[in-house]
Amino acid sequence: MTKIKVIIPAYNEQDSIANVINDIPSIVDEVIVVSNNSTDQTEANAKQAGATVLKEPQKGYGNACLKGMNYIAKQSQKPDIVVFLDGDYSDYPKELTKIINPILEQNLDFVIGARTKKLREPGSMTPQQVFGNWLATSLMTLFFRAKFTDLGPFRAIKYDKLLALNMEDKTYGWTVEMQLKALKQKLSYTEIPVNYRNRIGVSKVSGTVKGSIFAGVKILTWIFKYSFKK
Repeated sequence: MTKIKVIIPAYNEQDSIANVINDIPSIVDEVIVVSNNSTDQTEANAKQAGATVLKEPQKGYGNACLKGMNYIAKQSQKPDIVVFLDGDYSDYPKELTKIINPILEQNLDFVIGARTKKLREPGSMTPQQVFGNWLATSLMTLFFRAKFTDLGPFRAIKYDKLLALNMEDKTYGWTVEMQLKALKQKLSYTEIPVNYRNRIGVSKVSGTVKGSIFAGVKILTWIFKYSFKK
């Protein structure tokens, strides 16, 4: 039986986190919500919905993901697949079965949930997000002949492959770091189109000018770092 764990970084997502957890298919063995210094009822609501709740006081998307990975590393039984999912209910957690299917059926290593335009709710991605995704994936195509079209946060990866990536980014560069390292290590991968809706609450990244700029700088830094790294 395939063992699947889900890691959800969450910062002040009290209004959405239970919806996310409740919509995750029952094939998942454990849902791990990492509260990234939340000051609202995120932790209480996640526990009530049945998730394992961890606390990561050091802010940063990558910090939260790394906390979840560290928790899994200490368990006696390791998962076969780890799924990353945001806590804002913009993704459709029920589509997790679509995300993991290429791993189960085709033995691929890594799958990205691609937020294609025709499946996106109007306004669910800001213009800066759309442009940032286009720029980042275009550069990855240019430098690495990659076939990515999105940096979507909804993604699945074999646990042993995830460990081999030696992830390190602590903030907004987490998603692009994973994709760049997957390319460098020649992991087999694909994208699966997924539905995407307007999130509950305000984005901590794309919802602010500062957040958008910082995320863009981090993403480009990772791409150029790997482009000239032998």
